[in-house]
Order: sequence, then structure tokens, then C-alpha cells
Amino acid sequence: MKCVFVLAVLVGAAYADVSGFQPFQQQTLYQQQPQQQAQYTTEPIPIIRQEQILNPDGSYKWSYETGNGISAEEQGYVKNQGIPEQEAQVAQGQYQYTAPDGQVIQLQYLADENGFQPQGAHIPTSPPIPREIQASLDHLATLRPPTQENREYIRT
Repeated sequence: MKCVFVLAVLVGAAYADVSGFQPFQQQTLYQQQPQQQAQYTTEPIPIIRQEQILNPDGSYKWSYETGNGISAEEQGYVKNQGIPEQEAQVAQGQYQYTAPDGQVIQLQYLADENGFQPQGAHIPTSPPIPREIQASLDHLATLRPPTQENREYIRT
């Protein structure tokens, strides 16, 4: 009897209409709002302007602009050239494009021995340090550095 029941379930499943079922998609908190679909095109985007200069001393400059409003430029050089312990590649430039939401994104940057340092209105910034914490930090900065005597006192 069990075999007949299992056979009936299998035959029923084979003939079931599953055309209305939607595939399961797990949603996260970020997906609860309707997502804006990116618009992609296979149409070629023309390069309106392009320049590239490479110099024997290691300095360079390049720039370009495309037909859809993207532009970028950068110039660079070797800082302290000839002093191996102090040589550093320096690059500074900017780029600009329009985000899918219509916002114009413009970023300026400097990259040197101190790392990549971007600046742009769209980059999030940290909130200001609360007044009380800043006062504590200012007070700590005025204190003498610990000596061996101070360290023994602090530990006990």
C-alpha cells in the first residue's frame, strides 16, 4: 500500500504545474527596498580627448574624457630622486563621473609616501569628537611622559 501511495505522489509531482512558482531569493536588510536596475548598453562610448606624456626622469601626465561625461587626469613624479632611502613616487589627480542616481561624483587625490589621500564631497566623514572627550585628550597631552618611577607607582 505504501508503494502505491509513493507512486501516486511521484506521478502527481511529475504532472504538477510549476510554471507559476518563483525562485526563492533570500533578502537582506539592504534588499528590502526596490533596487534600481542599472542601465547597461553595448553602444561604444567615444573618447573625446586623451593625452599621455612620459618623461625620462620618471615624471608623467595623462588625461582623458569620454563622451558620457567621465573624465580623469593624473600627474606624477619621483620625489627625492637619487636618494634610495628617501625616494617616493608621488601621484596627484582627479576623476569625475555621474553615478546611477544622477549625482556627479568628483574626487581629487594625492598618493605619496603617506598613502592614498582622497578628497570628495561624497566621501563620508567621521562625526566630531565630543567636547568632553576632546577636553580629556587635551589634558592628557599636557602630562609628562611616564618615567621609571611613575611606572612603578601606576602599576600598584
